Amino acid sequence: MRQAHEALIVIDVQNDFCPDGALAVAEGDAILPQINALMAEFACVVLTQDWHPADHASFAANHPGAAPFSMTEMAYGPQVLWPTHCVQGTAGAAFHPALHSDPAQLVIRKGFRAGIDSYSAFFENDHKTATGLEGYLRSRGITAVTLVGLATDFCVAYSALDAAGLGFKVTLLESACRAIDLNGSLAEARTKCLAAGVHWVS
Repeated sequence: MRQAHEALIVIDVQNDFCPDGALAVAEGDAILPQINALMAEFACVVLTQDWHPADHASFAANHPGAAPFSMTEMAYGPQVLWPTHCVQGTAGAAFHPALHSDPAQLVIRKGFRAGIDSYSAFFENDHKTATGLEGYLRSRGITAVTLVGLATDFCVAYSALDAAGLGFKVTLLESACRAIDLNGSLAEARTKCLAAGVHWVS
């Protein structure tokens, strides 16, 4: 077992991010055995879940003429316009059926506000609106987090950067993640995380 002050945070292992999903990450389901095994090592396990309303502003379909993976500008900064994914209550938003969700003590749903996207497990994309995860971890005496899940270069990396910024000791376990790698986003994410003090285990 890991020490009591360590938590495992499993990011967005949902059907829409796995093969055949609406926003599939290549080999997204290949990480499931490692993640399931890791859960047994931690006394604190948290899952996150993308949980969008159908009219979410980050969906290309809600911007007439916009193509998926194009960029737009929101009030909080640049925003990728994604294919419609992880719509609340749909099969795509559900956790992958092979994910062992029972060991988790907390599920954080993010991206449920229509006007703002939320990659990080800690903050929405304005970097101000908190999810409540920080308070939960601190109340349990957690000072170190290990991050796994989907996708490495977006929700996992954003979570790692925010955790480091909040003063947690952060490990990103790349073998238990998979990336989208959109226009070099994986290399950029790795560079930012290393600069922020994240222990990126490749």
